[in-house]
Amino acid sequence: MHNLKLTLAAAAAAAFATSAMAADDLTASLPDSLKALYVDASQQLMPSAYDNFTPPAKPWKWCHSESYQGNPWRVSLTNELKRLVDGLIASGDASSFEVSDSNGDVSQQINQIRTFIESGCSIITAIPGSSTGLDDVIKASFDAGIPFVTVSAYVTSPYAINVDSDYGGWGRDMMAAIAKTLDGKGNILFVEGIAGAPIVEMQRTGAESVLAEFPDLKIARSVNGNWTANVTKTVVLQALATNPAPIDAVWTSGSESRVVAEAFAEAGRPAPLITGSITGDALGYWKENPDGYRFEGHAVLPGWNAQALFRVGHRILEGQKPKLNVLMIPIPPVAGADLGKWYQDCMTPDAVSVFPVPPADPMPEELMDAYFTNPAPTGFDYAQVPGACAAQ
Repeated sequence: MHNLKLTLAAAAAAAFATSAMAADDLTASLPDSLKALYVDASQQLMPSAYDNFTPPAKPWKWCHSESYQGNPWRVSLTNELKRLVDGLIASGDASSFEVSDSNGDVSQQINQIRTFIESGCSIITAIPGSSTGLDDVIKASFDAGIPFVTVSAYVTSPYAINVDSDYGGWGRDMMAAIAKTLDGKGNILFVEGIAGAPIVEMQRTGAESVLAEFPDLKIARSVNGNWTANVTKTVVLQALATNPAPIDAVWTSGSESRVVAEAFAEAGRPAPLITGSITGDALGYWKENPDGYRFEGHAVLPGWNAQALFRVGHRILEGQKPKLNVLMIPIPPVAGADLGKWYQDCMTPDAVSVFPVPPADPMPEELMDAYFTNPAPTGFDYAQVPGACAAQ
């Protein structure tokens, strides 16, 4: 096993010392566009524990730990990560790509990660099922000299690098769009993701910070759609059946806006404003039902999340040293008036596995460089990312 020269005592001391440090002290070297992503962010910011990481020899064994593969978003992220690692395999830099899926069971994910450690993985990337439950096994990975990098789910361990976004800010922005469109008055249905998932609390906290400023915006009901289409549709239909009062907007935290719109149509209810993350099936539904789909949101897409995860992991394996434990990636906004710019011909209401590709890299290389003390090109080229319809 390769070694992490930073001792456990030093890592613990660093984490303790920075608990009282302001985020602006830790982000002082970052460009303003990145600093802005940390304002009011709920993730605890610390210096990276990988200051003195000795990278392993090539070829690398890349291991990916999933906590849930039950929706197209998660499957698409894994597929894109595999495509990128396959490029390393083709060049001889990596030997294999291995994936585990715990299907929502945190204990199972811990056991699967321990198996990865024992099998000698060069790196472990993950979407954790808990923000705190994996901390011990993440430390075990660190002790074994295996970098642990998460995406889309922050963990509290100081021994991980979190490739994340300001999901609290996303929650605020979506609720602000609702408040603006409804002139600060109306009833809102909350459709959240998997209960207990790290970003769910961040999103809701952000939304509630805006709601506190608008006493005439009311939450009619909150349900969990588990970021899964059939579950989301069922709980929305149930909510509509038991809430006869008008619903003016639906605040969602995932990629299921199309089934939300369908549920309202099936229930004979007026089309609400829907927030969330844009998808190919939603754009297809909008194209066929321009008066039945009202959207204001963002593009929290599996493709660029996988790319950001891969790029950070690849840089660490090459010996580049991240400055922080949380590397924030901007979330592209998508205005309702711009849906035509995101739509492509392969997108239909049934295209649940099609996700748009942002026209520009959300994280250009010069911004990614700013997160590392010794940045260097790795050959990533956003222009080579396949388009949304490439595999259709």
